[in-house]
Amino acid sequence: MKSKSLILVISIFILANFALTGEAKEKTIIDDSRELYKQIQMFSDSITIIGNDYVKPINVKDLVYGAIKGMMNTLDGYSQFLDPESFKEIREETKGEFGGIGIEIGVREGVLTVIAPIEGTPAYEAGLESDDKIVKIDGEITREMTLDDAVKKLRGEVGEKVTITVIREDEDKMLDFTMTRAIIKLESIKEAKIIKDNIAYVRLVEFQERTARDLRKEIKRLVKKGAKSLILDLRNNPGGLLESSVQVSDIFLEPKKLIVYTEGRDPDEKMEFYSKKRPDFKDLDMVVLVNKGSASASEILAGALKDNKRALIVGVDTFGKGSVQTVIPLKDKSALRLTTAAYYTPNGNNLMDKGIEPDIYVKRIREPKKDEDKKDDVEEKKKKLFEKIEKPEDKEKKKEKEEKEEEKFDNQLMCAINVLKGLHVFEEYKSSEEKE
Repeated sequence: MKSKSLILVISIFILANFALTGEAKEKTIIDDSRELYKQIQMFSDSITIIGNDYVKPINVKDLVYGAIKGMMNTLDGYSQFLDPESFKEIREETKGEFGGIGIEIGVREGVLTVIAPIEGTPAYEAGLESDDKIVKIDGEITREMTLDDAVKKLRGEVGEKVTITVIREDEDKMLDFTMTRAIIKLESIKEAKIIKDNIAYVRLVEFQERTARDLRKEIKRLVKKGAKSLILDLRNNPGGLLESSVQVSDIFLEPKKLIVYTEGRDPDEKMEFYSKKRPDFKDLDMVVLVNKGSASASEILAGALKDNKRALIVGVDTFGKGSVQTVIPLKDKSALRLTTAAYYTPNGNNLMDKGIEPDIYVKRIREPKKDEDKKDDVEEKKKKLFEKIEKPEDKEKKKEKEEKEEEKFDNQLMCAINVLKGLHVFEEYKSSEEKE
């Protein structure tokens, strides 16, 4: 009797929900009503058997929550069930500050994968890299772990440690990284400066509410300093707000240019996003740097600039996180985060699992070690000895110098600089020809 009552309640609930979504969907559910009723009956029977025969009393809500989680896990790596606590956490995350280690993670080919470490966070300092496959968290194997469960395990009390075990391409062993959780403050623009030959360089690390406004302000400042071209660095930018990526695209594109569109199950729900304003910096030649850690909103921006012939893309293929997740609140303050559509670039390229292919493919290489730069044992000992008595300000200056030296060996950045130099030379050549 309990089983039949439960079937009736579930059936009425599902049919009522579908009745609100339009005739097309209602027709689909009517066509499948017999199969649906049969599956609901099996689901109801299972709950009844567990409730009656399991070795100890079970909370019905726990069973239902578990069932919903299971349903979401059969869909894709980004759809998930959020219990009230998790739903509250993602709302707090949008404020731009939370406790954790500072990595954006996703699911690729069924495996938890690092999209990108956030610069300046414990994960970044520890050396985690984009595309690292997370196989253990604090010794627990992640094979059956959901994205939501992984995020919960990675977050925790500030000051507590967490150990992640990863498999990295080209490494023949698993790597362990132990990090201390900290308050993660999300920044949008990390660097904005003129590097050489009137080339502006801006590193964008997150798409937030203020990103477009702050970016416009920084580029205007650099133009006043003499910038004539721009390198926009989106490497290891895991994304952020869709609206923000559209607003940033609007800064560079002529009005009425398609930025991105979404397509889902219902053709009538297709959404298109166009540029609206006159571009602020239409005379700036532009190169965008991307890598495996460029995802979601970063890919939307790169795709819009590439397809509209506004910028050249330099680097390697991006991550391929091109799907729309809609958070749908439920009555008990839980929610479903459901993949409802896929993002497409203006030329119709599906970003989901494919990402953006660069115009100029350049793989990042590390600085080659030169034999003449190696110190002998005596010099090395002397260096370590004087490091102990150096003043903090001297150490800071040395660190800044080392970082500047490291920049020289950023071959992707150097490629972007050379591309812009080449464009300048070509434009001067064309200009001189026209005068003749």
